Amino acid sequence: MHKDKKMEEKLESIIDKNGISNPIKKPGSKNTATKKRDWLTISFLSLGIVFIFGGVTCCLIGLLKPEEEVLAVDFPEIPSSIEKEEVYSALTGKVLSSPELKNAPTFCIQIPNGLDGARPQVGLTEAGVIFEAIAEAGITRFAAIFQNPLSAVIGPIRSLRVYYLDWDTPFGCAIVHAGGAADALAAVRAGGYLDLTENYNYMYRGTDYSRRWNNLFTTATNLKQFASDMGFSSSDLKGFPRLLPLEAERERIDRLIAEKLDILEEAKENTSEIIPEVGEINLRLGGATSFNVRYNYDASSNSYRRSYASGEAHEVYKCPDENLGEVNPEGSCNLVQMAPSVVIAMIVDEGRAADGYYESIKTTGSGKVYVFQNGLVIRGTWEKASKAEQIKFLDENGVEILLAPGQTFISAVPGYGSVEF
Repeated sequence: MHKDKKMEEKLESIIDKNGISNPIKKPGSKNTATKKRDWLTISFLSLGIVFIFGGVTCCLIGLLKPEEEVLAVDFPEIPSSIEKEEVYSALTGKVLSSPELKNAPTFCIQIPNGLDGARPQVGLTEAGVIFEAIAEAGITRFAAIFQNPLSAVIGPIRSLRVYYLDWDTPFGCAIVHAGGAADALAAVRAGGYLDLTENYNYMYRGTDYSRRWNNLFTTATNLKQFASDMGFSSSDLKGFPRLLPLEAERERIDRLIAEKLDILEEAKENTSEIIPEVGEINLRLGGATSFNVRYNYDASSNSYRRSYASGEAHEVYKCPDENLGEVNPEGSCNLVQMAPSVVIAMIVDEGRAADGYYESIKTTGSGKVYVFQNGLVIRGTWEKASKAEQIKFLDENGVEILLAPGQTFISAVPGYGSVEF
């Protein structure tokens, strides 16, 4: 720890002078994600970042004692391009190769996670946003939102629940499923959704019978054909507000600086005033342990490697060749570990539905939320005003959190579950 007050003041002076965000969070201050987007600052960062970090490193090493040369590390490079002219996905916040892709049709696909042949799932790495919740009997299921998919195979496809439909609605998507609970099917019919339930013009059954009833798949080609046949040419997609890639990288740099400097010992002793670094996340969803999950932060890729509670990696098939046709993913595709850029745990009111079997989850209103990104955790509140409105994630000051670009995995954690990190 740097206990010399004079040295601490010099460190703060260097940080302020060079425009580096102070990693210490004061009560009532906005977190890094909510700072005003200043294009002059972005330009300055883009053109002078090497000079800044080089200068800061040299100055700080000169100030520190030899055993405290904690900045003698290689900071990651920040992209040099000015991002104002780029076009970003409303679903993921990532740069799009073409402006025409921004409003392309979206597809919300029900994908199972049971132990009855559903695993490994296929094509899940291409989903921009994934909701995870208990479907029945403690078994979790995913509502995965896709836009511009390229995967040769996507699935398996299973039945719909009404709370997944509530989360799907703001994305303006076609609802892709295989039947569902009675209230969910009635809501789809009454709501005028573009509905793609089990249909062998656009889906097919795999022939690997180890999957049993979890062998219904679709392809990117089939989904595009369905959209064309239905005249579904664009989506009114209400995504989450996102950091620009450059802003997200700066937030990560800020965290690294805080970690390496370990400055202002007095402030660090009051953990309520800082956003702590988080290396491991454990989510207990309240059902069988087979469906609890663990995330480990990988700083090199700035992502969260997802595993089951047992420690087994959550692997899925990735099928990059769109022209494979209707094939079994086994033997045709490669296994990769799920590793989203953002992990969100929403605490929800959940109980047993009137039928005594399916789950009932309250999707509107508000509750606690934990947003994990860039190695940090932001505590706050989720709010959803209605089925049609997108969820808002607010920090402890009531300011909407800007999510980092990339895949976002949102888990609905019952009040009787837990979030540990």
